[in-house]
Amino acid sequence: MGKERFTMQWFDFYKGKKVLITGHTGFKGGWMCSMLHKAGAQVTGYALKPPTAPSLFDLCSLGDKVYSVEGDVRDLPHLHRVFEETKPEIVIHMAAQPLVRESYQNPVYTYEVNVMGTVNVLECVRQSNSVRSVINVTTDKVYRNKEWCWGYREEDELNGYDPYSNSKSCSELVTDSYKASFFSRDTEKAAEAFAEFTLGVSTVRAGNVIGGGDFAKDRIIPDCVRAVSRGEEIIVRNPYSVRPYQHVLEPLAVYLMLAKEQYEDVKFAGRYNVGPDESDCLTTGELVDLFCCKWMQQTGKKPLWIDQSGHGPHEAGFLKLDCSKLKSVLGWKSVWNIEKTMEKLVEWYHVYLSCGKIEECMEKQIAEFLAAGGME
Repeated sequence: MGKERFTMQWFDFYKGKKVLITGHTGFKGGWMCSMLHKAGAQVTGYALKPPTAPSLFDLCSLGDKVYSVEGDVRDLPHLHRVFEETKPEIVIHMAAQPLVRESYQNPVYTYEVNVMGTVNVLECVRQSNSVRSVINVTTDKVYRNKEWCWGYREEDELNGYDPYSNSKSCSELVTDSYKASFFSRDTEKAAEAFAEFTLGVSTVRAGNVIGGGDFAKDRIIPDCVRAVSRGEEIIVRNPYSVRPYQHVLEPLAVYLMLAKEQYEDVKFAGRYNVGPDESDCLTTGELVDLFCCKWMQQTGKKPLWIDQSGHGPHEAGFLKLDCSKLKSVLGWKSVWNIEKTMEKLVEWYHVYLSCGKIEECMEKQIAEFLAAGGME
């Protein structure tokens, strides 16, 4: 059943659908806007101004392709007015303070955005008569990381270490509470597996996403690109940490597929991990080696990197996800392995640094991804 559902032309489902995205001006939000625009959805974006300069949102003129509202998810009255005005059918909540190191510097802001922002979005959903499907995007870092060698499953303990990770754990708990309290036909049975829910609400815990258009600080691929563009060595803070790296289109496709499935049948709603296959979980040092190799193939120039481990606050050393549930229930299968991911990533940044046509590059990569995944 699952595999058949995945290979269906589910992308067409979004034509004409009203979709509200929070955090649409960020890296993942920019790619999501591009995918939904390609699908013909009526997209409303709610977010602060792009968090970086340059930004994917501005480079691709995405403000001309979606209804873009500048707003803060901490501002409940304003967010509620946008819900009332646009009457979304599907909500994808991606707005966040997404950086671990930033969360050490600004913990209060991180909790305000990541926890109360989730409360405010779900409160607007609770008061809405139009919403039928909600995706709350969290992170692989929601788990209590015990540095063990196997992947975390959806039922493992939540308790992120740093303020970012912990705030996303809290966001998961907020979602569970709203589902049990407000979106269940029988609140006394809402915590049980057989409870009937009135609205499809899921949380999705994605691994480390990489791809063209990320310009954030303290992320390894943007750090690599900034270094090579200046002719400098790449500084790697945690070369021995293992992460589930995947192309940004991988989790975005899952969000869209899951939003569709639970829109049509709430039984698909739940908690899901989305990450790469085990063979594609690399150390950060191995990832940088691959970047350097692909960059040399693209440009003829091989970058160098240096190990600066041990400088900075605590970050998890070993982290993998078990995605068996996603594969079993929805028939998901990763589309691009890490080699192809890096190839596409380097292609995008080479176009950008060469002042090429970024929008055409993105459209081509989205089309290639959908075709490779059987989604067209």
